[in-house]
Order: sequence, then structure tokens, then C-alpha cells
Amino acid sequence: MTWPVVYYRAADGSEPVDDAIDALPAKVQVVIDNQVERLGLFGPDLGFPYTSQIEGELRELRCHFGGDHYRILYRRSKSLFVLLHFLAKQSTAIPAADIGIAKARWDDFALRMNERPRRPPRAAGHDAS
Repeated sequence: MTWPVVYYRAADGSEPVDDAIDALPAKVQVVIDNQVERLGLFGPDLGFPYTSQIEGELRELRCHFGGDHYRILYRRSKSLFVLLHFLAKQSTAIPAADIGIAKARWDDFALRMNERPRRPPRAAGHDAS
């Protein structure tokens, strides 16, 4: 079974995680897309060192390119994973402000999930169109 992985989409239609990844060099994008694909392949069985728990159900997908460390904060929504926030990691702990952004985006996602008409989330990583 593969697990759908989707970008969080704001009410204005923007996809901040996708935008942040698109701003990186192509080689880094490939590495990050490969990690997103790994999450889709292994789902909740993907563990450390690829993912780790941040707080509650909030997790981080760990991506490395050379000496650069990137994190995608995400949560599981039943049978899919929602990529909420992207950051270049510069310290040992994820800053509280970044955790706050991810939590606010999750709350927004959950609130709008059952709106009508509903605009389904878009696939992430190599499956993105």
C-alpha cells in the first residue's frame, strides 16, 4: 500500500511547502522529493532517522543534502499525510515559531477539510502535478 502525501493548501490557494521546495536548487529538490516518496511508501512505519516526533501527532521528515539539513513538519490525517511547513534546520531543536506555523496550518486544514465545495489537496513529491 502507498500512502498519499499532499501539500497543505492555504485558503488563498498557495502551497507554502511546495513554494519553499521549488525555491531550492534542483539537486536539493530531488533529495527532498525522494524523502517525500519514502514517506508515501512506508507511511507510519517510516521511523528514525527519516522521521521523528516533534509534539503530539506533529512529526518531522528529515532531509539532508551534504551539510544542509531540511525539515518538513507534517501530520497524518487518516489515510494521508499533510506536509504543513518547510524549514532549513539551523539548530538542534525545531524553533517554537515553526511548530506554531505547522499547528496553525493543521488547524486550518482540519477546519476546511469538510467545506463544500471541497478542493482536494494536491499530491506532493514526484507525484505532484
